[in-house]
Amino acid sequence: MSSIYLLHKPYLTLSQFTDAAPPDGVPRATLAGLITIPGIYPAGRLDYDSEGLLLLTDDGALAARITHPKHKQPKTYWVQVEGIPAPSALESLRKGVMLNDGPTLPAKARVIAPPSIPERTPPIRSRAGIPTRWLELTIIEGRNRQVRRMTAHVGHPTLRLIRVAIGGWRLDGLAPGQWRRETLHAPVAAPSRRPPGRRR
Repeated sequence: MSSIYLLHKPYLTLSQFTDAAPPDGVPRATLAGLITIPGIYPAGRLDYDSEGLLLLTDDGALAARITHPKHKQPKTYWVQVEGIPAPSALESLRKGVMLNDGPTLPAKARVIAPPSIPERTPPIRSRAGIPTRWLELTIIEGRNRQVRRMTAHVGHPTLRLIRVAIGGWRLDGLAPGQWRRETLHAPVAAPSRRPPGRRR
């Protein structure tokens, strides 16, 4: 039986409990200001300027199952982009795009209605005469700033990025800074059996 904590990481918050290298000596917000459960640590990360679901646990084996690339946990994001993506841009995301560190795996991508979420503080930058759209994008990789690089590659820079799901865990019902605990009842591995020895 393991515990996992689902946290809605706010914008401009590090996905760690300490800030070892604050720029210009000014400390940044960390998880220590949001959750004080002893002995837990993030299973994965979420960029400082991204928002949404972050998983934390005190179970190292569980953290490894969540984060190891071989398990390919799908991660779903709501992405506000600049401009109106054409069907060809969405199709490029679905097929995979070529980034400077190699091609991405195919993603799920679709336009969605603006989600019912709180306004960001500070708000996104806006440019007169340039509309924005929201996409739902699901990937099974975890490269550095991958979603932002993918949308920029197809001509639509990301303005706001919110992770709403990791595997079967969802952000539903959590406001920025809120968290909840879930208990996992994992099956116990059967003890190994030695082959019977030879009779004499």
